Amino acid sequence: MPLLKGKKNIGRNIKTEMAHGKPRKQAIAIALSVARRGKKKKKKK
Repeated sequence: MPLLKGKKNIGRNIKTEMAHGKPRKQAIAIALSVARRGKKKKKKK
């Protein structure tokens, strides 16, 4: 299952990553990175 973008889904993404065997700190970093990616795509030139 792909991770969801946006601030509202950070907790859900952390749980998903930890369920797949990632350490807690790494899961948090991944979830925050994915949440930030959602913002960057919305910007227009």
